[in-house]
Order: sequence, then structure tokens, then C-alpha cells
Amino acid sequence: MAVWLKRGMSFNKEGKLVPTEVKIEGGRIAAIGRELPVEGEGNVVDVQGKLIAPGLIDVHVHLREPGGEAKETIETGTLAAAKGGFTMVAAMPNTNPVPDRKEQMEWLSRRIRETAHVHVLPYAAITIGQKGEELTDFAALKEAGAFAFTDDGVGVQSAGMMFEAMKRAAALDMAIVAHCEDDTLKNGGAVHDGDFARRYGLAGIPSVCEAVHIARDVLLAEATGCHYHVCHISTKESVRVVRDAKRAGIRVTAEVTPHHLLLCDEDIPGLDTNYKMNPPLRSRADREALIEGLLDGTIDLIATDHAPHTAAEKAKGIEAAPFGIVGLETAFPLLYTHLVKTGLVTLKQLIDWLTIKPAQCFGLDAGRLEIGAPADLTVIDLETEETINPETFASKGNNTPFAGWGCQGWPVMTLVGGTIVWEKGRA
Repeated sequence: MAVWLKRGMSFNKEGKLVPTEVKIEGGRIAAIGRELPVEGEGNVVDVQGKLIAPGLIDVHVHLREPGGEAKETIETGTLAAAKGGFTMVAAMPNTNPVPDRKEQMEWLSRRIRETAHVHVLPYAAITIGQKGEELTDFAALKEAGAFAFTDDGVGVQSAGMMFEAMKRAAALDMAIVAHCEDDTLKNGGAVHDGDFARRYGLAGIPSVCEAVHIARDVLLAEATGCHYHVCHISTKESVRVVRDAKRAGIRVTAEVTPHHLLLCDEDIPGLDTNYKMNPPLRSRADREALIEGLLDGTIDLIATDHAPHTAAEKAKGIEAAPFGIVGLETAFPLLYTHLVKTGLVTLKQLIDWLTIKPAQCFGLDAGRLEIGAPADLTVIDLETEETINPETFASKGNNTPFAGWGCQGWPVMTLVGGTIVWEKGRA
């Protein structure tokens, strides 16, 4: 049965917003035009001048299942994704147990098929238990459905271990996705090593802690030919290293989070653990370098690093509370309101960083509003302003520093394979 999205708008090939209607059949986009005739049986949806965009893609989320179901599950996390306009997410492996063997990856793939509302691409761990001591069986994990390899949450400390991992990944045409952090430089810190840390007498995490790992890894990627992807880049030094590596022809890509684009350590109001994430909020100069890196192509895409925690965990205080904030349901409206509406970037650029760019980086059949493409779409209201209210989140986590922020650009409908998986105002 066909689905028609009527009276919407989208970007044409020249990057201009134009009236758009979309016909969906068999889970794919069958037609795109200014006025499409409705023929035969089907579902006609009037989107009333709202933006029709490819479904957003997030290559960095924490769904917590198995082992962390009090924080999030595949079901609740993917519902939050759908509510935020995301039709495809990649789930990090820092679960309990870790997907570090074929049987665990097969279980995870089944669980995704049974409970997910959107497409989920499961990462496998680089090392057994993410302990950095022994490499996993990359070939077996790929066969079982692994999307890529990462020990996200911890950096691979041994250069030799990372070198061997990249050689194995390159042989399988798979990516190594890295949380970059040298533990010998971390200093047990809870926040960035800057004015905020000094004001409150806290141990700080220095910028070099991240940048030195990226510098090491881009050289290893050059030596192995591996696709190396940098998670949640946060410092001006890191941006410089990635920029230089790209100029040298090294196969490196990088992501940045909404919170690192919009906040710096000057914005932290006090010892509020909703501002505690890893990497931490850096300096104003770092934030400006991240925006510049996006604009000049050094940074390829935006990813949320959606990291839900329970309220009890976040209540433990700034030094003891876990790192991380939620982001799936607020990413687009925050970025649209504070980057697009302020003139720093264009709407087309923002859409690209959240759709076609992640698809291109990882070779995904997604992120396109084209005839024949999968009918994974989001419909966005660019006009209505709403206030971020964690109590209304679909996610189990409400740990966000953005509570109370007024935003425009709210997704109102998300379709996966032409099926409406979330719609504003409907259960």
C-alpha cells in the first residue's frame, strides 16, 4: 500500500527549498514532485508546509542493553531516536556483557530485530571486554553483524594493539572508531582543565589527553590504510591534527557532538552533573575551532553521543557521577535554533551533517531523499517553538544541560521503510 506525503518542502539539487510531495511504495521512495496524483489505495499524509528530510543518522549512541536496562533499552532508546527524527543509529558496545564474541553479537542482532523502532547498527568491541589486552575476532564479529569496531568509553592505550587492530579492520574493509584519551594524561579529572576546574578545585582533563591519541592513530591509519574515525572531537588541537591528516591523504573522518558545538566550560553554572560528559566541555576557543572544523570539512558529521544515566547516578556529585548526557530528542532543534537561526550555518549544511555525510563516511544506503532510496524520512516543523522538558522524553534518561531551552525545528513524524514509527501527538 502506498503512502503519500503531501504539501511539504525539501531541498532541490541547487540547495533551495521547494514545494515537495513524496510517494512511498514497497518501503522505498517511488516518486518525488511538486504535486503528485493520489492513485489507488494508500495513506495520504498532509504535512502542511513542513520540511521533508532524509531520516537523520547518528553513528554514536549508547542504548545500554544488555546490562544497563535501568538507564535505557534498545526499545526506549530507539523510540527516543524516532522522536528526534533519527531513522538509523549505531549502538556503542560498552554494555554488560560487551559484544566481543560472535554469540553475543548474534544475540544483540536478534534483540534489535525484536524491539528496535529504527535501524540499529551494532558496534563490536576492538578488545575483549574493552580491556585493551586482547583483540577480538574481527572476522567472526563482522559475519555476525558488526557495523564497525570500537572500545568507546575507553581509549586503546597500546599503540601496538591499535596498529594490529587497524591492520585487521583494513583487511575486512571495516572502520576503527576511536574514543581518544591517553589515560596517563587524564589526571583523574571530571571536567576540562580550565578556569572552571580551577575555580572549584577540581582535577582537570587536559586537551592534549585527546589530541595525542589522535596524532598517534592517524599515523597508524596511514601505515595500515584503515578507515579511522574519531569520536566526539572536542579540542582545537585535535581539529588541527585531523585537518593535517586529511591534507596528507590519510583516511580519517571525525564527528562532533551538539553539546560541544553549543557549550563551553564557561557555560557550566556550578557543580551540576548534567554538564559532566567525556570528553568534557572545553574552552570557548575550542568550541569555535569545532565550528570552523565543521565548516571547512575537517569534521565530517554530527553525532549525539546519547548517554543516558539514572537520576540516582547523576546525583552522586561532580567527581563521582558518571560522564554523559542524553541527546537524541534534542539534537536537531538545538542545532537548528542556535546554529542555523543565528546564521552560523545553513539548514542544508545541518541536514547534510546529520544524513548524507554519515552515510558517505560509512558506506550506508541511507541519508538520501531520492527516487529508489529507502523511505526512511523525518518531517520537521521549522516554525513552532517549544521548550525542552526532560519529563517528556521517550528516553529513560533525562540527564541534559538543555532543560528549559526554547527551540524551533522539532521533528513531528518519522518514517522507517515507509512506516510511521513515531508521530507527534500519537502514542
